[in-house]
Amino acid sequence: MANHNFINQISLETPILIAGQTASGKSQLALQIAEKTNRVIVNADAIQVYKNWRILTARPSIADEALTTHMLYGHIPAQIEYSVGHWLKDIKKILHIYLNPIIVGGTGLYFSSLTNGLIDIPDIPAQIRLEAKNRVHSEGFESLIEEIDAETSKIIDKNNPMRVQRAWEVMKATGRGLVSWHSETPKPLLEVRNCETILVDCDASFINNRINSRFDQMLDDGLLEEASSNFSTWDEKNPSSKAIGAKELMAFLNNDISMEKLKEDVVIATRQYAKRQRTWFRSKMKSWKKLN
Repeated sequence: MANHNFINQISLETPILIAGQTASGKSQLALQIAEKTNRVIVNADAIQVYKNWRILTARPSIADEALTTHMLYGHIPAQIEYSVGHWLKDIKKILHIYLNPIIVGGTGLYFSSLTNGLIDIPDIPAQIRLEAKNRVHSEGFESLIEEIDAETSKIIDKNNPMRVQRAWEVMKATGRGLVSWHSETPKPLLEVRNCETILVDCDASFINNRINSRFDQMLDDGLLEEASSNFSTWDEKNPSSKAIGAKELMAFLNNDISMEKLKEDVVIATRQYAKRQRTWFRSKMKSWKKLN
């Protein structure tokens, strides 16, 4: 994807931010640049932080990790919540040590928070999270909307269950709405103008073909064995269980669906995710240098 002329034009002193859809080749681009410029690679993907899914989440292979230092990959247990706030705290520590890392991933919120700042909302107590989950399960997420403050209710996507639940949890835990907290957004850790920003922007047909072939490659690499190792401890409520394909793999191992159905469902879900990523990146990262 990247030729040597392109890599040679990159500043050796500034951080590099590489965003892109799943299956776009962004991790390989990061590795090429890291090897050429002697940098560390830092993960900016919300699911690749989890220890129990390497193959399914397309984390760098052990062989790739041996070529240069990789950070914030697979360091969180399956059942532990890891928010964008946790990620920013970890990134802040890294930036104190490494001034020019390559930060690569597909989670737009991570990049947005890194370059625009993130409100420092206190951690939500476990009992409030549990209450929210139970309410959503028994009454539906819509039941939480009327308990959200008026200002926040005006701006959040009330059709998005996760956004509604988050707003309710913050109000319940802190007594303040999200809008109130947003008014105190701190300075960002990095500013776009002080970074090399790259958006790997591939067309849909290329991504879809890559997604098809990647699933077959995952199977060859031991995906079913990885899924089997998760089977006995599987809990769909775990944060790591949000990995695309995890639920379908459990259904396959439980003999609920065929291999053909497994592949079909995972490929479709991954394509849909890639489309959402493409829409978000093209909307939010118009000033970033585009590679395809």
